[in-house]
Amino acid sequence: MKAISIKNLKKTYNNKFVALKGVDLDIEQGDFFALLGPNGAGKSTIINILCSLVNKSSGKVKINGIDIDKNFNKAKSFIGVVPQEFNFSIFEGVEQIIMQQAGFYGVDKKIAKKRCEFYLKELGLLEKRKTQARMLSGGMKRRLMIARALIHEPKILILDEPTAGVDIELRKSMWEFIKKLNKNGTTIILTTHYLEEAEELCRNIAIIDKGEIIINSPKKALLNKFNSQTIVLELKEKCKSKINSKEFKYEKIDDLTYEVKLNKDESINNLFKDLEKQNIKISNLKNKSNRLEELFLDLVEGNKNE
Repeated sequence: MKAISIKNLKKTYNNKFVALKGVDLDIEQGDFFALLGPNGAGKSTIINILCSLVNKSSGKVKINGIDIDKNFNKAKSFIGVVPQEFNFSIFEGVEQIIMQQAGFYGVDKKIAKKRCEFYLKELGLLEKRKTQARMLSGGMKRRLMIARALIHEPKILILDEPTAGVDIELRKSMWEFIKKLNKNGTTIILTTHYLEEAEELCRNIAIIDKGEIIINSPKKALLNKFNSQTIVLELKEKCKSKINSKEFKYEKIDDLTYEVKLNKDESINNLFKDLEKQNIKISNLKNKSNRLEELFLDLVEGNKNE
């Protein structure tokens, strides 16, 4: 049984704008799945159909094996959603917002209290439980929405741009919490413009453009499409002379920074050996750019030209 099964899903707004052109998409239980695409590609329409905010024009959608046309309330109970926009009353307290959500799903009050305390603690909000939401920082509001989405302990969590506007340090801590959720069995569907999030977190990725899925693949298979990658080397000390190598071409950026291009079939271990042979010590090594972002832009650009 799939966590999400979508067959020939279509949506047309006002009998004019075709948002979805017959989307087929299966997401396995326990997966960490990224749904990527440019603005207006159809991501939000799919999510809104799953969450009952938008009615589909045609097609079949099953959530945890339940057809939404036959028992939408049951199907919807399997999903927790963290939307892009803050959509709670800023004048209500943190705990009050979460407990109200529990009530919407019929969670027993005693159970809801325990869960509320657990998720507030996990997300670093326990000391803010009585604080009005308007007094929270943007990052705390994001974490509040995650706690609210989890209060009925859904099997599927949809994260729609969950770290938008969140600083890097907080983003990393949210990543760790989300990875732990997934490890414990929660299926997670992520949309994001921070493509390093998808590369860091997800196992499978679908890219949608102009209402159609243009690629649906394991992340590793996607990244294997690259013919080369550029590595940035940060040296511990200046080189006394130019770096000469028969195997690699080193491009000097400044006295302590070099770039080197690795072809797909070249091992980074061979690069380390080459540096060691020349007695060059490095303090840091990183990819020049996010590889998934490069691939995403190539695919979307290619789709525009078709």
